[in-house]
Amino acid sequence: MKFVHIADMHFDTSFAQISNTELGNSRRLEQRKALKKIIEYIKENNVDYLFIAGDFYEHKYIRESTIEYINKLFKEIEQTKIFITPGNHDPLIKNSFYNKYKWNDNVHIFNSKISCVNDGNINIYGYGFDDFYYTNPEIESLELEDKNKINILITHASLDGTNNVDLQYNAVSKRTLENIGFDYVALGHIHKSNYTENETIVYPGSTISMGFDELGRHGMVVGEFSDKKLKTEFIPLDEGEFKINELDISELESVETIADTINNLILDSNKFYEIYLVGNKNFEIDLYNLKKMILQNNVIKIKDNSKISYNLEELAKSNNLKGLFVKEILDRLEDDTYDKETVEKALEIGLDILEK
Repeated sequence: MKFVHIADMHFDTSFAQISNTELGNSRRLEQRKALKKIIEYIKENNVDYLFIAGDFYEHKYIRESTIEYINKLFKEIEQTKIFITPGNHDPLIKNSFYNKYKWNDNVHIFNSKISCVNDGNINIYGYGFDDFYYTNPEIESLELEDKNKINILITHASLDGTNNVDLQYNAVSKRTLENIGFDYVALGHIHKSNYTENETIVYPGSTISMGFDELGRHGMVVGEFSDKKLKTEFIPLDEGEFKINELDISELESVETIADTINNLILDSNKFYEIYLVGNKNFEIDLYNLKKMILQNNVIKIKDNSKISYNLEELAKSNNLKGLFVKEILDRLEDDTYDKETVEKALEIGLDILEK
């Protein structure tokens, strides 16, 4: 028996965290391209099952045309059985496309009650979100119908979640799942894959990266059971990759020099970059104007993590306007009622003005 396991595709998401309309549109096309690759893999390898563990689309933004595109691809693999467990971004609510759309006959959508689909020597269990939060999975009381079969669970969950946020998103413990005796658990919700060859409780991660908080490879997990022996593999799907590069600006003398340095970086055209400015600085950095000077199209964001190199204690001793200003700033930095980042920015701007 062969399967493909994906999760967290987030079709039609806004990609708001990228703050780049053109790139957001490109990423939405990459979502479609990734699903097409999955379908082609399934056809070429005669895969029996496709497991989709939640957040397949964004309920708030999904368009019917996108659902039709997806379902049309599903019709190309009619011999493959597709199982979907709704997540917190695509819950099975009244106006959900899981409810109101006529899906292809090979698609099975689980609801919020744990149920089992018997398919020969395979038992596939699943349950999903019926709202944007889900806190009562009742998985602890589940007993397998037949432990001699291959038993698989598909769900969207916070594995070993203990904080108040995790507990709102179907928190389940790894020990519980192991004690029940599943041969494979297809999870969704966490966008970073935990895949290792011997792991049977698996997050494949988001199918394509959503932004700079999702570095590294993204794709699908494929598996094959021979009797009850499992062999798995992670296959990357995302042709793009988000990367963070650091640039030490300690020896650079102006914003223009920073821009020139970034423009001369050798960057991979298939990757998207966020540049972290680090080191010490002696001048104000206006990130908005700096970004306008950047000619590298795949530099998406710039973040200023550099520090002011002034000796503030010495400046505060000066009997002039600059000294009074620095003393006031130092007092505010020690006062927890002020936002430290805002005060540091005020210091940077103020000293830049006073230097002129």
